[in-house]
Amino acid sequence: MKYEQAVQVLETIEELYEGKFMITKRKLAVFVPELENMEFERVMDKVYHYASKFPLPPTLSDIAAYPPKKDDYLEKMRRWDEEAARVPKETKRLFQEKFEELLRKVSP
Repeated sequence: MKYEQAVQVLETIEELYEGKFMITKRKLAVFVPELENMEFERVMDKVYHYASKFPLPPTLSDIAAYPPKKDDYLEKMRRWDEEAARVPKETKRLFQEKFEELLRKVSP
């Protein structure tokens, strides 16, 4: 989110919790940089949801809504499969033999 949106989040909290939450320079310094890493709409949804249930202002962790991290696991698996397909069959066979030999040595 943008700086202006982060300030809007804090202003909303200040309005919802009149007299219990006041925007200060210190709160701006703490909240804004972290809020800028979050998604505005999701944070606002959490603020409204929180306000409907709790009489005290939320902490940053109460309203945190970070964008989902990209899960590249499937892409990595696809690349590994492609790399494995390029390994010669003889190399795979030798590896399998060595692996089985190792298992026989370490198994009781």
